Amino acid sequence: MKRMIVHCEPGSTEMVLFEDDKLVEYAAERSQKRGLVGSFFNGKVVNVIPGMQAAFVDIGQKKNAFLYIDDLLHPNLEKQSKLKPSIAELLRPGQELIVQVIKDAIGNKGARVSTHYSLPGRWLVYMPSAGYVAVSKKIGQEEERWRLKAIGEELRNADEGLILRTVAEYEAREAIAEDLALLREQFALILAKGERVSAPTALHHDLSMVQRLMRDAYSPETDEIIMDSPEQAEEALLFLNSMFPGTPPRVIAYDGEVPLFDFYGVRHQLDRDFQRKVWLPGGGYLVWDQTEALTVIDVNTGKFTGGDNLEDTVFQTNLEAAQEMARLIRLRDTGGIIIIDFIDMESDQHRSVVLDKLDNCMRGDRTQHHILGWTKLGLLEMTRKRMREESTVAIGEASPTSRANSKGKFNGYS
Repeated sequence: MKRMIVHCEPGSTEMVLFEDDKLVEYAAERSQKRGLVGSFFNGKVVNVIPGMQAAFVDIGQKKNAFLYIDDLLHPNLEKQSKLKPSIAELLRPGQELIVQVIKDAIGNKGARVSTHYSLPGRWLVYMPSAGYVAVSKKIGQEEERWRLKAIGEELRNADEGLILRTVAEYEAREAIAEDLALLREQFALILAKGERVSAPTALHHDLSMVQRLMRDAYSPETDEIIMDSPEQAEEALLFLNSMFPGTPPRVIAYDGEVPLFDFYGVRHQLDRDFQRKVWLPGGGYLVWDQTEALTVIDVNTGKFTGGDNLEDTVFQTNLEAAQEMARLIRLRDTGGIIIIDFIDMESDQHRSVVLDKLDNCMRGDRTQHHILGWTKLGLLEMTRKRMREESTVAIGEASPTSRANSKGKFNGYS
C-alpha cells in the first residue's frame, strides 16, 4: 500500500510518500526553482577545454552547463572508438547542439548535460540512439525478463535503445508499443523545435515533481493520492486517467480543519527524521554528517541492551540500523558517496547478514545506487546517484506556514 500526500500552496508543492505506513520519500518544489533534470535545451558552446575533456554550454540559465566528453560520444560503448578523441575535435565555440540536463546545478556548479538523450515513459525509457534493449534488474523472473527483452527487440528501430522498467513486468505488448509510439512522437517534436529556434532555448521540460512520482510509482490497484488543493486534485485525476484508462484512480481532495501534513503527522516525522541524531526503535541511534563530497552515517548502541551478549547486541543494533538508514537515505534523497560506520562485529557471518539486510531494504529505492561492500577499515561504502540538491536543503522552505483556512471534509474523485 502506497499513499502519496501532497501539500499545495501558491508557487510551491511538498510531497511525501508512505509505503506500508512508513515515510520513505519527501520532496519539495518551488515553481520558480523547479529542477531541470530531464529537460532539453538548444544550447550554445561557450568554451571548449581540451585539458578537462569538457565544454561549457550556455543553456539560458544563470550558470553555463558542463558537458563532459563521455556524455558527447556515442551512448553505446561498443560503437565508440578505442582511442578517445579530443573534445576540441568534436566541438567548437559558438556551435549549437541539443543537450539534456542529467544533473541539476548544485552549489557553485552549473547543471551537467548530455547528448545521450532519454525520455521516460510509463513502461519504458526511450533512448533514440543507444542501440540496445535492457530490462530492469529488479524484475527477478528470468522468463519474464526474456519476454520483455524480446518485445523490446521487436519494437525498436535499428538505432534505438529501450529500457523496460520494473512496472512493465507482465504488461501487455500493446501497452508497451503505445508507450514507445508516444515517446517517439515526443522526441520528434523536440528535434523539430530545435531546428526552428536559436540557442539558448528550452525545448522540453520534464513533468512536475508530483507527476513524475505518479508516472513512476503509482498503481491504481493499491495506491491513493491525497491533496489539499481541489484544483491540483482535478489535474492529477486527468493525468492518471490518461495513463490508466478504464481504471478509476484513487485521488482524494482533503479539505479538513487540521492542515493536511499535521493531520497525518507528517511534520512531526520530518522533523524527527531529518535530525543529525536519529533514534532507532530499539534504542540505538544514527549520527548523520554530510560534507560536500560524501555523507557519513555512524551507528551507536545507545540505550539498546536486547542481545544475549555484546556481540548479539551489536549485531541486532546493526540490523535495525541497516533497515532504518535505507529508509532515511531514500527519504533524505542522499546522493554521492555514503560511508556507513556500523558497530564493529567479530563474526564474518554477521557482517554478511547486515550487508544483505541493507541491500534488500534498498531495493525499493528507484534511484540508482551501488553497495560496494566493506573496506579494510571495517566501513561499509556505497554510492547513490545525485541528480538534485538533497532534501535537507529544501525541508521547510517550500511551505513556511501551514494552510490555516482549510476546512470541511474528504472529497474522493473517481
